[in-house]
Amino acid sequence: MRIDPFLESLCNEGGFAIGEIIVSSLDVGSFELRHHLDEAVQPDDLEAYTNAADARSVSMYGESGEYRFAKAQTNLKRGWRLKLTDLTSLRQALDLFYPAGVALELARREGRLETQNLRDKLNRQTGMYRFARTISDEGAQKLVREICGPAHQCARKILWQLDQDTPLEDSEASRYDGIPCSTHKDRAIPLLCREACNHFVAETRKAAKAEFEKQQTADHSAG
Repeated sequence: MRIDPFLESLCNEGGFAIGEIIVSSLDVGSFELRHHLDEAVQPDDLEAYTNAADARSVSMYGESGEYRFAKAQTNLKRGWRLKLTDLTSLRQALDLFYPAGVALELARREGRLETQNLRDKLNRQTGMYRFARTISDEGAQKLVREICGPAHQCARKILWQLDQDTPLEDSEASRYDGIPCSTHKDRAIPLLCREACNHFVAETRKAAKAEFEKQQTADHSAG
């Protein structure tokens, strides 16, 4: 099933949510996107955009002006609406807000979505990030609790494990459904995390280095 027909079916069912955005059908073949917290705001009170490419500038900085280094951060700014006139523009805009977000959910529904567990991801790292693969299971589990999930502004639903035999421990991050738009949970595309992101890998390297230095200090004291 192609993405455009998938989006069309969702819109025909009354619209949908993805991340912090709600998508509504207007006239036949036209759509409006806005922040879900602005659902009840009058259109004239929102800054209007009409080009799919505008999604890039709208999503670049958060509500307080901070740079959004990850598209799935739950700090998308409010006060805008984006009106689009065809499905292609809708798909393009959503890919700028949440890259591959729709495609990943479609692949999941069709049973085609592949995931990569953390150890496989870390074992592929080279250069300065090779050290990340030495992190302990305990350290990796702790890092998930400290970095992932809505408490840390990440809206993605984690699908990966540490390895094939080691699932994530129960936590807010591991339970999160990837749907920050609470008023549209019945018609929402979850944001899926099919493999650890680059930010997580970078933090894993730091944590592994800290573990190594701690062990070095302990060995030195014991000696």
